[in-house]
Amino acid sequence: MKIYTRRGDRGETDLFAGGRVRKDHLRVESYGEVDELNSALGLAAAHSPHADVRALCHGIQTRLFGLGAYLAAPDPERHAKAGIAAPLASDVHALEVEIDRFEKELTPLERFVLPGGTAAAAAFHLARTICRRAERRCVALDAAESLDPPALGYLNRLSDLLFVLARVENRRAGLADVEWRGRDE
Repeated sequence: MKIYTRRGDRGETDLFAGGRVRKDHLRVESYGEVDELNSALGLAAAHSPHADVRALCHGIQTRLFGLGAYLAAPDPERHAKAGIAAPLASDVHALEVEIDRFEKELTPLERFVLPGGTAAAAAFHLARTICRRAERRCVALDAAESLDPPALGYLNRLSDLLFVLARVENRRAGLADVEWRGRDE
């Protein structure tokens, strides 16, 4: 299979399970943001020295790939034919379980923290902001074409988990969070 097809040279792309749209279509923007998030998460995982974090990220990347396929296939009848599973409430709950597990390692926050610290922590902070952007794009898509609610919930909870993972990376490296104290710090 060739990597290039030339079919997109005029600004259109094929949706998964049928149809063509412009590359700036809200649906393409949504799954493109999820794809960028997936790549950023891979980068964050590559920086982490912790096997438990890397394994968790691998599982999330698999689910993000599935979310991208779901977003790229607007026809629910074609989902089953193409083997595309919509995100589930249990996927959102699984993220909550991981958040609770990792938060046990952390001290409670009293202020906002500045993104940074170790390379892994900084990468998780970056992935978190990309996740928030992906969520905003999906919220806009949901307003135009209704999505299954767990799709939005998954991205919302994932951004929380990515924030927690950034803090965990710093704590495990012996670095304190740098709290934001305001303009006159």
